[in-house]
Amino acid sequence: MSLIIRNLQRAIPIRRVPLRKKIEQLRCILGVQRFDLGVVCVSNRHIQLLNRTYRGKNIPTDVLSFPFHENLRAGDLPQPCDPDEYNLGDIFLGVEYIYRQCEENKEDSNSILIVTIAHGICHLLGYKHSTEAEWQQMYEKEAQILQQLSRLSGTNFQPLTKSHF
Repeated sequence: MSLIIRNLQRAIPIRRVPLRKKIEQLRCILGVQRFDLGVVCVSNRHIQLLNRTYRGKNIPTDVLSFPFHENLRAGDLPQPCDPDEYNLGDIFLGVEYIYRQCEENKEDSNSILIVTIAHGICHLLGYKHSTEAEWQQMYEKEAQILQQLSRLSGTNFQPLTKSHF
């Protein structure tokens, strides 16, 4: 199914071709290539507005995920009853926020963007990190898929939540 990548911000250039390739690889690794997925790159102002509206936090953030299938148990794939339900949902990336964090931590922003998308997809698939047990489960899933992606791409991706708890 389709992968839509929208860039609604102008502060940071986005390299769409390598981004699309890595997202498609992630979708294959997770077995969700039949599902539509939206990835939207937004400014700090836009991600802050979304974060305030949907999470009650009036600060920019790196990623917000809006699942199409709510209440999925972590590790379960959606079971659509209708062709219109082959949709994972949308991921909003606070690209400015991610890039500023990368500058501060001297990390490769393109790699962190991919890791952040993997994190967002895990959220679309029911993974959470509100408790230590949930965090451990999500961390293990992220580590697994990023290890597979690293093998495919010759890189060394690490989970976003490595120091959450």
